[in-house]
Amino acid sequence: MTSFLGKHYRTLDPKGRIIIPGPLRNIISRKYSNKLYITNAAFDRCLHIYPLEEWGILEEKVRSLPKMEESVKYFLRRVIASAVECEIDKQGRILIPYEQRQDAGINGDVVIVGQLDKIEIWDRSGWDDVTDPEKVDVKTYESVLAGYGL
Repeated sequence: MTSFLGKHYRTLDPKGRIIIPGPLRNIISRKYSNKLYITNAAFDRCLHIYPLEEWGILEEKVRSLPKMEESVKYFLRRVIASAVECEIDKQGRILIPYEQRQDAGINGDVVIVGQLDKIEIWDRSGWDDVTDPEKVDVKTYESVLAGYGL
């Protein structure tokens, strides 16, 4: 099975567009339709890009959840409400709407990260913060991941 993998450094152009890296574009063109959804991440200061087919799976999961549950309401307000449909243009770019760039703190240099069934877009400094081993509780993460067999 082909999944979104890898870490790619890019820069937003003045109109707020980024070039989707070739390996990720190839997966989209081979496995998915060209229609994508960009949305805020629920808990991180980054954006998620879902291919239409993966977005549909997420929507079905959310539809089955109790809408009066506070955590579900938060998810609906943060993730679902921010979703915007887009397509990759002929130059391999997508436009990230201004509001989403503001919500995620994305200004110039970005990191595009494959996450198996979706793609994340981080501002470079935000990515550096969340992946710095000196800034996380390594022992706890190590223990939890070992419990999952990783």
